Amino acid sequence: MDISIAIVEDNHDIRQALEQIINMSGGFDLVCSCENGEDALIKLPIYLPKIVLMDINLGGMTGIEVVKGLKPAHPEMLFMMCTIYEEDEKIFEALKAGASGYIIKKTTPSKLLEAIKELDQGGAPMSSQIARKVVTTFQSKPTVAAEGLVELLTKRELEILEMLASGLVYKEISEKLYISSETVRKHVYNVYNKLHVSNRVEAVNKFYGR
Repeated sequence: MDISIAIVEDNHDIRQALEQIINMSGGFDLVCSCENGEDALIKLPIYLPKIVLMDINLGGMTGIEVVKGLKPAHPEMLFMMCTIYEEDEKIFEALKAGASGYIIKKTTPSKLLEAIKELDQGGAPMSSQIARKVVTTFQSKPTVAAEGLVELLTKRELEILEMLASGLVYKEISEKLYISSETVRKHVYNVYNKLHVSNRVEAVNKFYGR
C-alpha cells in the first residue's frame, strides 16, 4: 500500500519540486498540497495523510503551530519538518510539538524518500546536521539515572543507538556494520523495547538523560 503524503510549503518552487519528487516515485501517494498553515489546518484533517512534509517557517502561522494544532487530535499523523535552518531552539520546539522527523531542505531526493520510508516504519529520521545538533545538547555520557540502561543493552545495541543518535538511517548502519537492514531493524526494535520508547529521539533523549 502506498504511503499517503501531504506537503505544506509556502514557497511555490520548493512545493512544486517536492510534489514532483513524490509523484515520480513509486510507493507514495500525494493526497494534498498546502501553501500555508491555515490551509493545512483545514485540509489535513480531511485528507488524513500518513506523513506530512511540513515547512517550519511558513508565512503567518508557523509549521510548529500547525503541528501543535493537529497532533493532539490526529496522533497517527506523522510530521517531518523541512527547513533551511538548523536553529537549536526551533529543532527542539518542533520535536516537543510532536514532530517525528526533521530534515534540511538541501537533502537529496533519494535521502528524502529514505527518510519518509523510515518514518513510516516507526523511525525518527533526521538529517545528519540536525542529529549532530540534537546530540550536542545531551550530556557527553549517560546520566546516573541512565547508567542502569547500559546494562540492559548489548554491545551491538549500544553501537546502533550511537549511530541512530548521529543521524544514520538503517541502510547506512547496515553498510557500516556489514549486516542486513532487517537485522538493524530488529536491533532497533529491541533497543526501543528495553528503553520503553517508540522512536529515535525518545531513545537518545532517555539514554542521555535529556
